[in-house]
Amino acid sequence: MAMDDVLPLQPNPGIAQPAPLSGDGLKAPASGPGTSSGEPFDVVLREQLLQSAPPQEQASVRFSTHAQQRLQQRDITLGDEDVAKINDAVNRAHEKGAKESLILLDDMAFVVSVKNRVVITAVDQPSLKQNVFTNIDSVVIA
Repeated sequence: MAMDDVLPLQPNPGIAQPAPLSGDGLKAPASGPGTSSGEPFDVVLREQLLQSAPPQEQASVRFSTHAQQRLQQRDITLGDEDVAKINDAVNRAHEKGAKESLILLDDMAFVVSVKNRVVITAVDQPSLKQNVFTNIDSVVIA
């Protein structure tokens, strides 16, 4: 077959075509599924990087108003080391795909929303007896 016999390829309408190159040789941003309309690229990139960041680079756990009330009512005092252990436990739960975890730390228990990194409630040793924890998918011993 001679080179004269080869026909040029025509775009297939059923297949997405590559984005045109801009003047600097980079592809122009796509507009379609998976892109945000109107949001600057750097904002979208920053959001994606934060979502995919390793847990140790994510923010520290927060305590819900309910959890703060329980800490006060039950006279539970957490030091920096305790909070660091809770953070580590949340990171480990996140790595395993957990969504709602019960974290056992010394003689205390914490129900945590892993995705939101929020402690939902705190329970001390006397309150642990006869208690039933529901809506959790994992337990982490810190």
